[in-house]
Formats: sequence, C-alpha cells, structure tokens
Amino acid sequence: MEFWQEELIYLLRILLSVLLGFFIGFERKLRFKEAGIRTHTIVCAGAALMMVVSKYGFGDVADFDASRVAAQIVSGIGFIGAGMIIYRKTLIRGLTTAAGVWATAGVGMAAGCGLYIVAVGSTALLIVVQCVMHLNCKLFKTKRYLQLRVKFEETSDEGESVKRFFAVERFARISAVREGGKLYYDAVINTDKEFSVEYIAQVLKENDFILSVERCDED
Repeated sequence: MEFWQEELIYLLRILLSVLLGFFIGFERKLRFKEAGIRTHTIVCAGAALMMVVSKYGFGDVADFDASRVAAQIVSGIGFIGAGMIIYRKTLIRGLTTAAGVWATAGVGMAAGCGLYIVAVGSTALLIVVQCVMHLNCKLFKTKRYLQLRVKFEETSDEGESVKRFFAVERFARISAVREGGKLYYDAVINTDKEFSVEYIAQVLKENDFILSVERCDED
C-alpha cells in the first residue's frame, strides 16, 4: 500500500474521532454544560492525532515505545479536566464534565489506533450513561446541602424550636451577642431539604423571636 493511502486511512480515523467527539459534546451541550461540542470534538480529535503520530509517525525506530505518548495523553487531559472543576463550600461543579472530557480522549485514542468498534461502542455507552444518570430517579440524585442563616432572640428554649422548624438536630455554627439586656443568636443550619418562601414567611410570621432567615449557601 502506498504511503499516501496509509496516511489517508489515518486521516479517516481522525475524522471518525471528530464525529464521535461531536456526538458526545452535543449531549453535553443539550444540558448546558461548561464543555460542549467544540471542547469534546477537539479533545477527541487531538487524542486521535497524537495516537496516530505516536504509533505510526516514528517508523521502525527500534527503541521507540508508542505507549509512552499514549500515557502522556491521559495525564495531559487530566490537567484540562482539573481546570473545569469548581469547588465552592459544600458544592462541587464540573466533576462529571471533566470525567466526560477525559473519557472522550480515550475514545479518540481508540479511533486513532484503529479500534473502530471500541471507539464507536464507547461513544454510545458514554451517551447512554449520561442520559440514564439524568433521569428523574431518586437513585441517581446526589443530595445537595443548603445553608440557612437564622437570627433569633433566646429567652428560654427558642433554639430548639428553630431546629424543629428546619428539621435539624444541631446548628453548624452559632454565635451569640447580648444587646440591651437581650440575648441574640446568629446560627447557621446545613440541610438537604428545600424550604419554600411561603414556609419561611409563615415561620417568621408565627414566631416573633425569629428576626430573620437568610439563605447563604451561594455566598
């Protein structure tokens, strides 16, 4: 086979990786994720290109190990994925997207090696897994903890009443201050329950000792 025919086959492998990366990125775009079509397509095509170069670009060099380049692809994509992860207090964003980009690089590597069935099958599996995990099913949902800041006056056991209103056993943080002979508490509550505006308004209306309730998990 002529050298140009071989290189055409390699180019077709990269084109296949572009197509597969597009499909994975399109699913991410539909969910408004940080990394969409362009990111996944470029990562997949880039991994395929590097795999083709590492496996076929050095001819018959006796002391060359193609697996070294493949290993560097894996670690290099890891750095890209790390940049997509955002940690903010108790909330982590971008972890699934980073893992998806890392897996997309694996799809590109498989396409670059000529493992077409593995590449196409892995793409289908990744998309199916993403779709299944986003089903409205309690089994696949991760608890999201919210923070509420409650300021109240303490005369007897009002603190216990606040815990009961918001279904917690203890305060995450609490501070006290005395003003004009009265004792006031500033407490932070961690909870996995969603309290409606109507419920909070009702609690404030029926309990004069509660001065304010503020959601502070987005601070």
